[in-house]
Amino acid sequence: MKTREFSRADQFIGTIDKAIKVLTVQSRAARPTPIGVTSLQHSLTESARLTSSRYLRVNHAGEVAAQALYQGQALTARSPTVAAALQKSANEELDHLAWCEQRIRELKGRTSWLNPLWYAGSFALGALAGTFGDELSLGFVAETETQVEAHLMRHLKALPPEDGASRVILEQMTQDEIQHGSIATALGGKPLPELLRKGMYLVSKVMTKTSYWV
Repeated sequence: MKTREFSRADQFIGTIDKAIKVLTVQSRAARPTPIGVTSLQHSLTESARLTSSRYLRVNHAGEVAAQALYQGQALTARSPTVAAALQKSANEELDHLAWCEQRIRELKGRTSWLNPLWYAGSFALGALAGTFGDELSLGFVAETETQVEAHLMRHLKALPPEDGASRVILEQMTQDEIQHGSIATALGGKPLPELLRKGMYLVSKVMTKTSYWV
C-alpha cells in the first residue's frame, strides 16, 4: 500500500492545527506520568507550592517552545528521514507538556500568559534553522537539548526538597532531552559556532526568567 505524500500546503495546514492544539487544548500524554508513587505526593507549604508551580510553568513554556521549534524544523527539513526524526521527538515531548500541565493543575498554578509568543518565536527560529540545511538544523536541536538539560538540572536543585512529585517529572524530562540530543547528533548534527550558542543561551534566559513570573 503506497504511503501518502503530503504537500507543503498540507504540512503547513498541519502545523497550524498543531499550534492551535498545543496552545488551547489540554495535552494528553502517551506515557503515564512518572510520578506513579503516591508516597511522593507530600503536602506542601504555601511557599513551596508557589515556588514549584512557577518552576513547572517555566518548564511548560519551554515545552511549548520545543513543540514549535520541532514543527518549524520538520517543515523546512530537506531529508524525509530528518523530518520524521524531528516529528518523533516532538511527539515524545508532548508527554512533557502534558505532565507539566497536570502537575501545574495539582499545584493550583497556571501556565504562562506568554505561551503564544513563545510558540510563534520558536517556530520562526526552527523554520529559519531548517533553511540552512539539515546539519545545522540538527546541530541546533543538539545544542538546544544540551542547554535544556542544564536548565533542568538547575531547576532540580531549586525545587523545594519536599516536592518529590515535581522532581521525578523533571528527572524523566532530563533523560528524554539527553536522548533527543544524542539522536540529533547521530543523524549528522554539527556543533554550532560559539556566538550562536551564546545567543541561544541569552534568549532562553529571557524566556525562563519571564515565564517564572508571567
